[in-house]
Amino acid sequence: MLTKSSLPTVTAGQDSSPKGENQPAAGKKMYMAAGSGIPEIKTILSGFVIPNFLDFKVLAVKAIGATFAVATGMCLGKEGPFVHISTCVAYLVGSCFPKYRENGRKMRELLSAGCSAGLSVAFGAPIGGVLFSYEEISTYFPRKVLWRAFLCSLFAAVILRALNPTGTGKLVLFETSYGTSYQPAHYLIFIVLGVAGGLFGGVFCKANFLWSKYFRRYAIIKNYPVFEVFLVVLATALLQYPNPMTREPGDIIIKNLLVDCRGSNDSWVCRREASEDKSRYIGWLVYGTAVKLILTTITFGCKVPSGIIIPALDAGAFFGRLIGQWITTISPGIFAMVGAAAFLAGVSRMTISLCVIMFELTGELEYIVPHMIAILVAKWVADALEKEGVYDLAQTVLGHPFLDLDHSMSIVQSENALVQVLIPPKQTMDEITVNVPKDGLVLRQVLQIKLDQLRRRGLLDAGLVLVQDGMLQGYLAEGELEFGLENIGRIYEATSCVRLLGNADEGEFDLSMFVDRTPLTICAQAPVEYAVEMFGKLGLRYLCVLEEGSSKLVGLIIKKRLVMWLESVKHG
Repeated sequence: MLTKSSLPTVTAGQDSSPKGENQPAAGKKMYMAAGSGIPEIKTILSGFVIPNFLDFKVLAVKAIGATFAVATGMCLGKEGPFVHISTCVAYLVGSCFPKYRENGRKMRELLSAGCSAGLSVAFGAPIGGVLFSYEEISTYFPRKVLWRAFLCSLFAAVILRALNPTGTGKLVLFETSYGTSYQPAHYLIFIVLGVAGGLFGGVFCKANFLWSKYFRRYAIIKNYPVFEVFLVVLATALLQYPNPMTREPGDIIIKNLLVDCRGSNDSWVCRREASEDKSRYIGWLVYGTAVKLILTTITFGCKVPSGIIIPALDAGAFFGRLIGQWITTISPGIFAMVGAAAFLAGVSRMTISLCVIMFELTGELEYIVPHMIAILVAKWVADALEKEGVYDLAQTVLGHPFLDLDHSMSIVQSENALVQVLIPPKQTMDEITVNVPKDGLVLRQVLQIKLDQLRRRGLLDAGLVLVQDGMLQGYLAEGELEFGLENIGRIYEATSCVRLLGNADEGEFDLSMFVDRTPLTICAQAPVEYAVEMFGKLGLRYLCVLEEGSSKLVGLIIKKRLVMWLESVKHG
């Protein structure tokens, strides 16, 4: 509740109907410290703006809230919040240096490196953290960011080992030593685990999406999120306590299910597996798998700091251990380990990074091939059921814009649409267009009115296009315009003129240094696929649309408008 914020958002009505043009942007309520934070970080790293999401206040609430949330025993993990916390640290540190504070691209590179350190600390998996940031989080990840992320993960792992929070003196969180290898005949079992993981992931993603979309629309849940948390905690206690295997925290559950009973081990799991009648124990394993699916579905997305990684690993370990009861040639813990990876792959659609994380978690390099088999099969099966992973669906539910290039291209290739369908209405274009006179000077009041209109419409990622006689002359982003008017403009009169084009004279109010004189353009008659590829591969925030033949400006496409159009096409 301490981080509740209202963000402006552009609704369909505002952007398409003349009636909505003059009305303020509808706001959406957002709890900055709730959830894992990964969908929001993906949105930020793709070039969008979520104000105050990485502030110190959010960091403090997230850290304290995650501690208490994990302690409740709910089906959630700390890994997502750790990624958010580390990204907040990266942002706060970067804000101290003008090199990063004044350059959005460099700041996003720093945030990508910070993400890797978060997962490195959460799992004790420094290499997996780097690959996680590359595969799952970042949109732009050049080679120099790769070694910087590697450096961040290295220092995070060194400090984690020095602090020794587990008391073992090792980074490996779930160390195992099965002392046996698998046979070619076991590949079929690993494929079965992959299929089960894909089914679990596909069903979970659909169920959680529907739960978030419909159940959380009820007024009592939407307006009183603490009541929802109370109901989830109550359901967790009632469903988990009867099962002796689900009473422990999530990471302890995994540790118990990965145990090898072939040696002298007196754990509860080993005693049950050594007994003659294992029917009750098998029932607990089935019950644990089902309960984890149900509770994780209703827990992920509620207004507490929460991750999805540990609950998915728990469910997979339960199912893998269950399958292992009928395979007597090797330890059931091996199937629990592979099943955990398969279930998480089905939920998150991670591949390479997940495989590396699993062998860093367990220290079992011998079982990389089983992990690869199960992870790939799980991803294929889950993709057949639901194209998007849990983080992508969470972005849709939360209303965060994100452009997935591959998924977007598959949508537009079946539409046969032209770029002109993305051109905003005339009134919108009138509000964001500045007709600059030949002398290159514009009244300050005109720019202030334009800035107020952008703010009222919630266009935090937009800007103004500068034209002369209909021909495009440049682009002035909203952030630079705001900085210029409110900071540089302090020493100038409210009635002064602002230099936007040409060379400034001594003492003039000059904002020409903020104007992009060579903005990227596209023809209005070009296929939409061209626009999607340019936004996705070049990381653009805006694209100017020119008339075919005359090259006059006819429109401006911002990334958010393209994402909204893709969503409307996707959902009919």
